[in-house]
Amino acid sequence: MRTKTEEKRQAIIDVAAAAFGELGFERASMSEICTRLGGSKATLYNYFESKEALFLEVMFQASEAEFQHTMLSLQTSGDDVSQTLRNFGKRFLGLLYSADVMAVRRLLVAEGARSNIGQRCWEMGPARGNAIVVEFLQQSMQRKQLRHADGEVMLHQLLALLESELLPRFMFQHQPAPTADEIAQCTDRAVDTFLRAYGPEH
Repeated sequence: MRTKTEEKRQAIIDVAAAAFGELGFERASMSEICTRLGGSKATLYNYFESKEALFLEVMFQASEAEFQHTMLSLQTSGDDVSQTLRNFGKRFLGLLYSADVMAVRRLLVAEGARSNIGQRCWEMGPARGNAIVVEFLQQSMQRKQLRHADGEVMLHQLLALLESELLPRFMFQHQPAPTADEIAQCTDRAVDTFLRAYGPEH
């Protein structure tokens, strides 16, 4: 059962989500959110220290279900590590290039150096996901589906390969978000390259 504090916090997130959705990050001020919520700014800041922190929480709640689904794709592994990595890669890129997550990433680029929002984002998302991926890679090595190597290095190389073709367009915002077909093709090429480096030794 939720406490009143938890209910209040969720109410703030729900109101903020509507405000950000209607007005965008720049125009949705804490004053506007406070007015919609009904109450004092002091109460709002007791729960969230900044608009950036509140926005981050809104976006992570919006993407949490897909995050869990993405990570679950690694827990259904059978003997075909290649197919498991392709299933994961497509879900991972689909999540990374969803509107919600791209909005968070742009916020991090703009605000990360001026607050602790980067650290908070890391703990809420990538740190959790990376631990799951490393565990999958280590289990695959134990089953001799991948050759033995440093799991952390493998993790970073896998994620870098998956995003390698898409990151420039995101950074420079010169093309629309990738389609499902583009994501599938990028994933296939990335996994093929990864397995050439870390495929099982014969």
